[in-house]
Amino acid sequence: MSSITTDQGILHYEVFGRGRPVILLHGWLGSWGLWQDTMAYLGQYYRTYALDFWGFGESGNKRATYAVPDFISLVDQFMEELGIAQAPLVGHSMGGTVSLGVAIQYPQRVRKVAVIGSPIDGASLSFLLKMFGWKPFASLTYHNLWALKLGFRLLARYYSRDPRWPDMMDRDISRVTLESFCLSIASLRRTDLRPRLSQVQIPVMGMYGAKDIVVHPRQWQPIQASLPEARIERFPQAGHFIMLDEPERFRSCLHEFLAAETAGIPVPQTALNQ
Repeated sequence: MSSITTDQGILHYEVFGRGRPVILLHGWLGSWGLWQDTMAYLGQYYRTYALDFWGFGESGNKRATYAVPDFISLVDQFMEELGIAQAPLVGHSMGGTVSLGVAIQYPQRVRKVAVIGSPIDGASLSFLLKMFGWKPFASLTYHNLWALKLGFRLLARYYSRDPRWPDMMDRDISRVTLESFCLSIASLRRTDLRPRLSQVQIPVMGMYGAKDIVVHPRQWQPIQASLPEARIERFPQAGHFIMLDEPERFRSCLHEFLAAETAGIPVPQTALNQ
């Protein structure tokens, strides 16, 4: 367990492996724990860092706001503190939106970006997630987390095929505050990267599950529209948690994408199934 002190409090992270750095960013309600299998694999080739955003996991939660721009700043501060001049960013869901935001706001920091089930336009979030950004509904839900946890357990198969997923969510939900629970998803709902996405001048890969019920599974389309050279990988049997649902193909695609940059090999454009 490692941590640094930032201008907004303690930032927890985990690190594994040796080599060039790769930074992994979790999604809403998640934590670094989602990446344990990915870190074990990538750690054979890279020095992997997995962060907990402020208000999530084991990071500090004494903030007035938990907006997407705050998390973009967090990544810059983390890299500055650890002396990481530049690195690929790999983000799941909200973490992917943040990753692209870092590439737009701090282009010198990012070698390439891989996003996994990430909303490019916040309007693509499911109706339920949008409701969590409404303070009265969020407060009611937060003060009855047992009901949310039960709901996730009952509907787990629609979110992920991995039997470990309900326990992961139980653990991570228990750590959030009302403010981080509500304000982060409200900010994500208002975020729309499309007007500035074409400014990204580095390799980008979008990975989307056809059975995603959290983010619209066609959010790869605005990536392709703004970044025609982007690599798009679609996973027909996966939902929102691709790394759990199709782990072997996920790891293969991610490693190939990262290794192509290291070796100076062009990143191929995968044929899309319409």
